[in-house]
Amino acid sequence: MTFHFYLLPGERLHYSGYQSSPPGGRSGLPDSETAGEREGAMLTLASKLKRDDGGKAGRAPSGPSDSSHRVSIRDRLLIKEVAELEANLPSTCKLNFPDVNKLHSFQLAVSPDEGYYQSGKFHFEIDVPEAYNMVPPKVKCLTRIWHPNITESGEICLSLLREHSIDGTGWAPTRTLKDVVWGLSSLFTDLLNFDDPLNIDAAEHHLRDKAQPDRLRERAEPYKRRGATTERG
Repeated sequence: MTFHFYLLPGERLHYSGYQSSPPGGRSGLPDSETAGEREGAMLTLASKLKRDDGGKAGRAPSGPSDSSHRVSIRDRLLIKEVAELEANLPSTCKLNFPDVNKLHSFQLAVSPDEGYYQSGKFHFEIDVPEAYNMVPPKVKCLTRIWHPNITESGEICLSLLREHSIDGTGWAPTRTLKDVVWGLSSLFTDLLNFDDPLNIDAAEHHLRDKAQPDRLRERAEPYKRRGATTERG
């Protein structure tokens, strides 16, 4: 097994989309340097994965001390999924990896180009737990927002992030980081849902003023302006 197994045929990893770092990121570091470090981290993980796989055939069962040096199932998946995500990232989204050696912890910035939240910039923190992909990533909105499906404290209502769902729309091991990022991006467009709200006040505001959609835009405007500078820890 080689690292190229995880890349799209004929493609190399490239990170031209990472032009700025959201709050808490590594602002001031040149994009090419950040990209190079992240690619190097992925190659290091892939190299370690290759060594692990290559040594299995002729190696006796190892003790507990060896397990900490192996690439976890989660990291095996992330090597592939981060590359796929970069190749399929929505044009309104940018990623930031505060620590290039930790692909399981990163931030997403969404800048909607249409709808109520157009011209705003909203940051999300995504943490991929060790049990991935049997459980979904943990996601929090870092930007205060007036949204029916996101609370002002950062909780998110997105069906694919539900670990247990009886209607088949929740998390499943067949889902990937690409699904998560596209789902978060769609919360500002196609998946904006006023009928099953998490922020009831925002939904009721819409119902009261749905004949005058500009009023909801006006209500969201102060949040959009703060989005680039005011984040929750």
